[in-house]
Amino acid sequence: MALARIRRGESGMNYWPGFVDALSTLILSIIFLLSVFVVVQFYLQQEVQGKDTALQQLSAQIAQLGELLSMEKAGRTNLEKQLGAVQASLATAQSERDKYKSSYEAAATNAATAQGKVNDLSGQLAGQKEISGQALTQVETLNQQIAALRQQLAALSAALDVSTKKGTESQQRISDLGQRLNIALAQHVQELSRYRSDFFGKLRQILGNRPDMRIVGDRFVLQSEVFFDTGRADLKPEGRVELDAVANAIVGLEGQIPADIPWVLRVDGHTDVRPILFSQFRSNWDLSAARAISVVQYLIVKGVKPSRLVAAGFGEFQPIDPGVTEDAYRRNRRIEFKLTER
Repeated sequence: MALARIRRGESGMNYWPGFVDALSTLILSIIFLLSVFVVVQFYLQQEVQGKDTALQQLSAQIAQLGELLSMEKAGRTNLEKQLGAVQASLATAQSERDKYKSSYEAAATNAATAQGKVNDLSGQLAGQKEISGQALTQVETLNQQIAALRQQLAALSAALDVSTKKGTESQQRISDLGQRLNIALAQHVQELSRYRSDFFGKLRQILGNRPDMRIVGDRFVLQSEVFFDTGRADLKPEGRVELDAVANAIVGLEGQIPADIPWVLRVDGHTDVRPILFSQFRSNWDLSAARAISVVQYLIVKGVKPSRLVAAGFGEFQPIDPGVTEDAYRRNRRIEFKLTER
C-alpha cells in the first residue's frame, strides 16, 4: 500500500516549489518595501531634524527680534521724551524771542525818539548860541541902564528920607482913622442890634405870644406849618396873613434905620431830617430853599425892597433839636428871620 501511495504521489503534480518561489518572491517584495520604507523614514527623519533646526533658528531670531522691538520701544519712549523737552525748549526760546523782539522794537522806538530829541536839542543849541550873542549885547546895555538906575536910586533914596517923615505922619493919621472906623462900626452894630430888638419886639407885638413863634438868639423863628403844607413850597392863605405883618414891620424899619448901615433881612428855610417822599423837590435842601424864596418873593410884593432881602436854604443840616420824636421834627421845620449886616 505504501508503494501504491508513493506512486500516486509521483504520478500527481508537485506544488511545493511554486509555493516556495511565490513565498520567496513575496518576502523579497516585503523586504524591498521595508527597505524603501526605511530609506524614506531616514530621509523623513533627516528632513524633520532639519525643520526642527530651522524652527529653533527661527525661534532664536524671533527672540532677538523681540529684544530689538523692546529696545526700539524704549528708544522711542526716550525719543518722545527728548522731543517733548525739545518742544518745551522751543516754546521757551520762542517766548524769549518775542520778548527780545518787543524789547528791540521798544528800543528802536526810543532810539528814534531820542534821535529826534537830539535833533531838536541841536537846533535849540544853535538857536541858543545865536541868542547868547544877542544876550551879551543886551547885558552891556543893561549894565549901562543899571549904572543910570543907581544914580536914580541915590536920588530916590534922598527923596525917600524926606517922604519917610511924611509917611510916619500919614501912618499915624491912618491909625487914627482905623480907630474911628472901628468905633463907627461898633456903633453901627449896636444900632443894628437895637433895631433888631425893636423889630423882634414889634413882630412879637403884632403876632402875639404864640407857641409856634419864638426868638432864638438873633433870629425870629416861625414853624413851617404856619406858611406851608407838608412837602410844599406854596404859601397858604393863613401864612400870607402872617407875612403881611412881617412885611409891615420891615417897611416901617426901613424908614428908621440910617442909610449908612448896610443891613439885610435874611430868610432861612429849614426842614427835618426825614427824606422827602412823593414831592416835586429832589431833596430837603431844595425844599428849604424854595420855601425861603417864596417868603422873600411875597415880601417883595408887599413893598419890601429886594436889596434888603436874602433867601437861604439849609435843608436838614442846621437842626435846633437833635431828637427823633415828632415834636423834635416839628421844631426843626421852621422859617427864620435874621436882621444882619450885608
